[in-house]
Amino acid sequence: MNWRIRNQVLDTDDHTLIMGIVNATPDSFSEGGSHFSHQAAVAHGLAQRAEGADIVDVGGESTRPGAEPVPTRHEIDRVVPVVRDLAKQGVVVSVDTMKAAVAAAAIEAGAHIVNDVTALGDPDMPGVCSAAGVGVILMHMQGDPQTMQADPTYDDVVAEVAGYLEGRVDHAIAAGIDRAALCIDPGIGFGKTFDHNLALLSDLGRLGAAGLPVLVGTSRKGFLGAILNDAGWATKPAERDPATAATVALAIAGGASVVRVHNVGHALQAARTADAMVRASQRRK
Repeated sequence: MNWRIRNQVLDTDDHTLIMGIVNATPDSFSEGGSHFSHQAAVAHGLAQRAEGADIVDVGGESTRPGAEPVPTRHEIDRVVPVVRDLAKQGVVVSVDTMKAAVAAAAIEAGAHIVNDVTALGDPDMPGVCSAAGVGVILMHMQGDPQTMQADPTYDDVVAEVAGYLEGRVDHAIAAGIDRAALCIDPGIGFGKTFDHNLALLSDLGRLGAAGLPVLVGTSRKGFLGAILNDAGWATKPAERDPATAATVALAIAGGASVVRVHNVGHALQAARTADAMVRASQRRK
């Protein structure tokens, strides 16, 4: 399946795309502020590309549960210089933002993709994305980062997430965004309980029925900590890369086209192993 992003096309038939994460924030749930400075963020993005990342996703506003919003000007100041320096060195850059003004500034600096956790919640976002022809990731989130984990409730989480994403795809296309530029994300950990996350991961095929690339982001998240805790290991987020690798492989087996991770090296080994097995199975059919 192809994903058109600005002036190029990413082909996911040969291998699952790896999206590395650069948190240019002082309050990332996973890394604290270790990549907050401009120099540290750029160095981290280049290191991820060297490790095999197909895309580097740069964010300047934490979306962890309970996170406070960041003023637009501050977010622009955090992400745009990082995006510009990475893009100048040939990195395919995604900007992780829900604000159209931030997306516009990042696109001008060279971003190829807008990763929007609100799925075009800002009314100006569709116009910004369609005018530039960038790739767009539409994610499901129940509530907002401050409230999403208060009491997430669904009758059928997979059906409801799939229905929401189908609606946002229709909205994006009606607003002028090319369907070939779209990717969908079920939003693991964004307004979901432990059981909701597992249900979505085990039934990704129902999301892929839309015929669009599916992105899965499980990296270092709290539900992995809960699994490991039950097995006798109390972990900090940065200690969950082996658990993340397991979910990467399972997501690929379930039909994911893109995986978003903190540790590109670990994820790449899991992804390429899963790719070989899944594609071998497909060839036999």
